[in-house]
Amino acid sequence: MGMRTGAPQTALEAVGWRRLPFTGWPWRSLGYLLVTLPAALVAAAGLAVPAVPWLVLAAGGLPVGTIVALVLLGAALVAALGPLIALPVAVPGRWRLRMVDARPTGSGPRKRPPAGGAAAWLRTRYTDPAAWRETSYAILLATLVPVLCVAALLAMLLAGVLIASPFTVAAGLGPIALLVGQVSTVSQAVPYVIVGIALLPLLPYLVTLVAGADAAVARALLLGGPEERLLAELTEVSASRARLADAFEAERRRIERDLHDGAQQKLVSLTMQLGLARLDMPPGSPGAQTVAAAHEQAKQLMAELRELIHGIQPQILTDLGLPAALGELADQASLPVTVEAELGGRLPQQVENTAYFVAAEALTNVAKHSGATSATVVARQNGKVLTVEISDNGHGGADPERGTGLTGLADRVAVAGGRMLLSSPHGGPTVVRVEVPCPQKRPAPG
Repeated sequence: MGMRTGAPQTALEAVGWRRLPFTGWPWRSLGYLLVTLPAALVAAAGLAVPAVPWLVLAAGGLPVGTIVALVLLGAALVAALGPLIALPVAVPGRWRLRMVDARPTGSGPRKRPPAGGAAAWLRTRYTDPAAWRETSYAILLATLVPVLCVAALLAMLLAGVLIASPFTVAAGLGPIALLVGQVSTVSQAVPYVIVGIALLPLLPYLVTLVAGADAAVARALLLGGPEERLLAELTEVSASRARLADAFEAERRRIERDLHDGAQQKLVSLTMQLGLARLDMPPGSPGAQTVAAAHEQAKQLMAELRELIHGIQPQILTDLGLPAALGELADQASLPVTVEAELGGRLPQQVENTAYFVAAEALTNVAKHSGATSATVVARQNGKVLTVEISDNGHGGADPERGTGLTGLADRVAVAGGRMLLSSPHGGPTVVRVEVPCPQKRPAPG
């Protein structure tokens, strides 16, 4: 026999609890119903204007064509204004859920509005499925929900009146009408008292059931199902990851500028001063040898710093774009590399950075591990997707599980919203294909 092992999380779950009348759920549910009625008035007031054509139908005696026109006009007005009317209903609705639903609520799955002012916000609002679910709940809240709430509250009031009927008659306030008859004496009120007492154990279940049913519908429409919430969370994680990637790229460019404009310039000045001091020292003296050693170390350090800056953010990539940067990679490679780049213009900065560093890391792997004598880099833009293929004629057998290099490349591409494909059979060739979405281009710097 199955038994409930834990406390219920929602009012609807609590209805099946035998201990329900002795818990706080009925009182929480009663509070929920009392708070719901003002919310229903807000929803009804908001829907009053678009529902005017439907209210006209109550007059009756209208031609069929007029009835059809009024029904369509009312539906059009509700559709046009519903997502806006639902806003002051949805937010308090999610807050009210906490009274009878102990599960996390959050803000519900919804699209994040892009930058662009009121027009962009309205476009996002009217294309968001969550907004239309909120509109559906607003319509229910203005029509069916208050009827159920009032019915449950009237049932409680009725039980109280039945139980109090003998005292009312005894106080000389009778006769009073109860259900199907009138009561003018205490003896006549006794059967009604029995009915009222019999109703008392049922009232906690009735109130909790009505509140739990409304909360379940509200949760489904205002928060969506588990799949929708998971999809919304994944979408937000992807957006957050993209924002972190943009912040990382901006920080990397800042570091590159600081090193280039600060440390590198100071090191160049120091190298020149050491060179001048070296010329002023007597040849062959101990001081001249020390200054000469310091001069050589400064020049070596300057070369290493230049390579470090280039690795952080190649200047040619910033100034001339991806084709020129790939050409420079080919020139610096330790094996012959052929570059084919068919791009119609400058790409978004994150796309260019991703493609460049993937190509750079892939060519490094080719030189270190493949045993290849040549490699090819092909970059093409097909619609809104940039495709970069790095291939070599080496012995193949590349396996992401044997090292973190290929995994790191895949992670870098995934952050940009793309994917990486690898083909590396034993005996070769090895082909690394990267596909990165690039929805827009940017003009080349003038």
